[in-house]
Amino acid sequence: MKLADSADDQTRIAAPGLVRLMAWSGVGEKTVVSVITELVGLGLVERVKIGRAGQRAEYRIFPLGVPPIPSTEELEQWREEAANAPRNPRLARASGNRSRPAVPARTHLDVQARATNRVAPAAPKPGSEPGSPEGNPASGGSGRRRRQPAGLPQGNPGDSGRVPDGEPEGFPQGDPGGSPRETPVLPVPSLSLPYPPTPAADAAADAAGEPASQPEQQEASGCPKHPSPAANCRGCGTNARAERERNRRALADADRRNDEEWVRAFMRDQRDRRQRIESEPTRVAEALEEAKRVARAARTRANP
Repeated sequence: MKLADSADDQTRIAAPGLVRLMAWSGVGEKTVVSVITELVGLGLVERVKIGRAGQRAEYRIFPLGVPPIPSTEELEQWREEAANAPRNPRLARASGNRSRPAVPARTHLDVQARATNRVAPAAPKPGSEPGSPEGNPASGGSGRRRRQPAGLPQGNPGDSGRVPDGEPEGFPQGDPGGSPRETPVLPVPSLSLPYPPTPAADAAADAAGEPASQPEQQEASGCPKHPSPAANCRGCGTNARAERERNRRALADADRRNDEEWVRAFMRDQRDRRQRIESEPTRVAEALEEAKRVARAARTRANP
């Protein structure tokens, strides 16, 4: 724009010089040279070399002719096309008319109906008994039975062979045949694990003057590689970093306990002081009068 403004109207030639171009653009020498080279490559500017002292070249603006100025309608059309264009043309869908879908899009009502049909059991056919589709042996199914492979039950067993309803009363005594002679290791229930006291329990202990309950110290155990804690092991917690962390936590706990003790002592002193003031109003009044008298005497000595 600066080159076009400074160019001659008849010859369309501008000779600003490198210093003036740097001042107009506000960038360095190399950036100005790169911009001029790009404009020359686009065909918007032509560099004409001259042998004038102190000036190497001139610039002819629009050497191929002044391009037409777009109208307002064309600018609005370009803007609309740019707004509707895909952000990533490489991933955009190929242009073309899409065929109409065979069925409309599903809604939440369709999904709910499908879930209801999936959960609801299928109604039995009239004249048939509940059981396998091959017929029940006890009642003599009328359907044609297909040949079953050896080892599979043929239909449903009778009432004597069915498992009784309800939960079993207990575990069977002894190990079944073919099972390993070992006692299975069951996970420890979480109710038996130690847990910190609730805030209400700590508040009750503070009110009663008893120290707050401390969580039980668990015995140190090793890591998956060491059954017992090994020296300088991160998993066992015996390395230098873990030791520093334990010392830091111990110091922090000690500071916190000291602060709590100081606050409790301060509150206890304040409570005792209020009780003494309420129990001896006469001595309090005499002390106030003595303090006022001393203050008046000091003021009298300062201003005789």
